[in-house]
Amino acid sequence: MRGFNFLTQNSNWLSAGILMTLLSSFGQTYFISIFANEIRDEFSLSHGEWGAIYTLGTGVSAFLMIWGGALADKFRARVIVFLAILGLSLSCIAMSVNRLVWVLPMVILALRFNGQGMLSHIPGVAMTRWFAAARGKALAISGLGFSLGQAFFPMIFVVLMDFLDWRFLWTVAAAMVVANVPVLLFLLRKERTPQSISNSESSTGMLGKSWTRKEALFNKLFWMIAPAVILPSMFNTALFFHQVHLIEVKGWEHIDFVTMLPVYTTATVCSMLGAGWAIDRWGTGWLMPLSLLPLAGGFIVFWISGSIIYALPGFILIAFTSGISSVLSSAFWAEYYGTHHLGAIKSLASSLMVLGSAIGPGITGLLIDYDFDFPRQMLGIAFLTIGASVLTAFAVQGASTHLIARDR
Repeated sequence: MRGFNFLTQNSNWLSAGILMTLLSSFGQTYFISIFANEIRDEFSLSHGEWGAIYTLGTGVSAFLMIWGGALADKFRARVIVFLAILGLSLSCIAMSVNRLVWVLPMVILALRFNGQGMLSHIPGVAMTRWFAAARGKALAISGLGFSLGQAFFPMIFVVLMDFLDWRFLWTVAAAMVVANVPVLLFLLRKERTPQSISNSESSTGMLGKSWTRKEALFNKLFWMIAPAVILPSMFNTALFFHQVHLIEVKGWEHIDFVTMLPVYTTATVCSMLGAGWAIDRWGTGWLMPLSLLPLAGGFIVFWISGSIIYALPGFILIAFTSGISSVLSSAFWAEYYGTHHLGAIKSLASSLMVLGSAIGPGITGLLIDYDFDFPRQMLGIAFLTIGASVLTAFAVQGASTHLIARDR
């Protein structure tokens, strides 16, 4: 009953979070990558060249997030959301009409900044601020939009590509984004002011203080945790970005790959909700290093799998890391650095995450061009992820001694 009351009493906020994360799908790699062959054919690009363009656009968006993400400390969410949705819809239209290869990085930049960047960052900051004792639960519920988008949008649009031109489908995406503007404005019509919340109701982090972005930037914990933020984004992005290449090497069918996404989504949702409950009960420190291990296991499974059916456990394991990370990141920064400057601090983390998603396709695409196919890269990816997990465990162990005990 308590859970039902939580949902009903906070339905507007939670629904807005779900819708924002759902609409971010159109700027996420798992959506853009289903058009990879069409884009490469249209502009005569190799895997490495397409990966480089994607890396350039996404990398610039990562640096923009440092500025854009901090706006969440100063303006109401509905104002920033409206601007992000406007930018995302225009980006989708630009993808549908662009014929110039030199404009393509700018289109990718706009899609990634507004979609993956801002429409993921805003609900994360908002839920972390609006909820304290139920922070993990709120982040888990709002993150359901990521899972819904990843489960259904790729599968639907892959089927539609058999009947409709891929450029027209980007116009459809723009229309879907614009159609949800009135809904979001309605859900956020009674929004609170983030700055007033951070002034009067902010929670503190390590040493009982509210850390500024500059202080966090010069704190060793931030940089020791950075690999745990970058690597899941980096390699999860690479997996879905190179899905067409992967299925060609493995001899799988594209439709079989995308029909695995509902399973991926189910595992993501389960891990997301479980992580939300665990964070509210025990905090974030213990979970941060453990969250990377399923990702490593998933890539090992993909590496050894010859059949798409045998790759299913790999999907599930990678989904566990994806679900946990989507809840864990925002809650971790709030717990260790406080919520007063959360938008600015999380914008740094978001920029690292976006940067990871930029580097992943570029490096792996370059290796593919040098005849080192993606499946052969997966064992190295697994070992690198395990190393990051060990580093994160040492970092959290040291930093946790500086936390002020709180009732949960």
